[in-house]
Amino acid sequence: MPRRTVFVRRAYIPDGLQPDDHEVWPFTVPCVSQLAKEGLTFTHPVTFLVGGNGTGKSTLAEAIAEGFRLDSQGGRAAAKTGRPNPVKTPLGEVLRLETTAQGARMLSGPRVKKKGFFLRAETAFSMTENLGGVPGYWDEDTAALSHGEGFLAVFAAMFRDPGFYVLDEPEAALSFDSSLQLVALLHQLGQTGAQVVCATHSPILASVPGADIVEVGEHGFHRVRWDQLELVDHWRRYLNNPDSYLRHLTES
Repeated sequence: MPRRTVFVRRAYIPDGLQPDDHEVWPFTVPCVSQLAKEGLTFTHPVTFLVGGNGTGKSTLAEAIAEGFRLDSQGGRAAAKTGRPNPVKTPLGEVLRLETTAQGARMLSGPRVKKKGFFLRAETAFSMTENLGGVPGYWDEDTAALSHGEGFLAVFAAMFRDPGFYVLDEPEAALSFDSSLQLVALLHQLGQTGAQVVCATHSPILASVPGADIVEVGEHGFHRVRWDQLELVDHWRRYLNNPDSYLRHLTES
């Protein structure tokens, strides 16, 4: 039977840590403003924060990772990349996580025993070049692989145990086929006792079976089915008729 596990039930800002001025960044971002008022609950092993550039999905993902004490430079790889004690983001400073008993035990244990990882596109490239062959990471010489192959080697090595995993736009280096392999890996994680929170603008990744999808945009955030996502609608219409989009950009 699949193990439906969550380590984090809710991300929220306590009353005593609410900002004095909600008109300063990042609280001017609609999804952050909504989180400050309502919090964000997690009910599924795999949750996607889906939205376009500038919607705040990455801001949420990074703060959630920080709330679980996963470094924004790449989880436990922080010591290898020169930031063992990073400064938190403005949202990460005030955001708190309501954990389950399992999550609380993981957070209270030794840092080296913590099962979790934060992968963000901005730092993953350097990680694939610098950490291949380092004990406790991955065996492949990822510097000799393509970016997509290197990313998949990292995913397979670092996301293999039950734990709390946060990903920020991991699709950046992936082809269509590689994206499908990541879909399979994320689904397997959710079925075997891990919890995943992933910020993405990929309709492929967001199609993980049984995942909870939170659409992020100018409205703030709300839960939708995959086929209700705005980006899925745009991709469908674009692939059916590219000219309907391109003529507005290419006509002089």
